[in-house]
Amino acid sequence: MKPNIGISEKKLDAVTDILSEALANAVTLYTKTRKFHWNVSGESFMELHKLFESHYKQLEVSIDEIAERISKLGSKTIGTMEEFGKLSTVKENPGKYPSSKEMIKELLTDHETIIVMLRKSIDDCTEKYKDAGTTDFLTGLLEEHETIAWTLRRYF
Repeated sequence: MKPNIGISEKKLDAVTDILSEALANAVTLYTKTRKFHWNVSGESFMELHKLFESHYKQLEVSIDEIAERISKLGSKTIGTMEEFGKLSTVKENPGKYPSSKEMIKELLTDHETIIVMLRKSIDDCTEKYKDAGTTDFLTGLLEEHETIAWTLRRYF
C-alpha cells in the first residue's frame, strides 16, 4: 500500500530517486573507505586505520537509515552493486592503492562531492517536493559528511 502522507506519488518517486543516489554514493564511499582501512600503511598507519574504521562504521549506519527512509516513502530500495554503480557519483578506482595522503585527499573529495549533491537535494526536497521529513533527514546526512570532511581536511 502506498503511503498517504500529503505528497503525491510523482513527488515521492522523485524523492526516492534522490535517496537512491544518496544510498549509491554511501555504499560506494563505504566500500572505498573500507578498502583504504585495509590497505593504509606508513608512519600514521594506526591513526588512519582507526579513523577510516570509524568513518566506514558511520557510513554503515547511514546506509541502513537511507534504505529505511526509501521504504518509509513506499518504494523499494536498490541493493545490488550494479545498481549502486549506475547511480553513484562517487567513483571507485579498482587496482589502485594510493599513499595514505592520497587516500585522505580522495576520501575528502568524495565527501565534498556528496555534500554538494546533498545541498542541491535538500533544496529540491524543500522547494519542489515539499517533503520536510526528507529535507530534515538529508540535512542530518549533510552534517555527518561535513564533519568527516572537516576531519580529513585537518590532515592538510
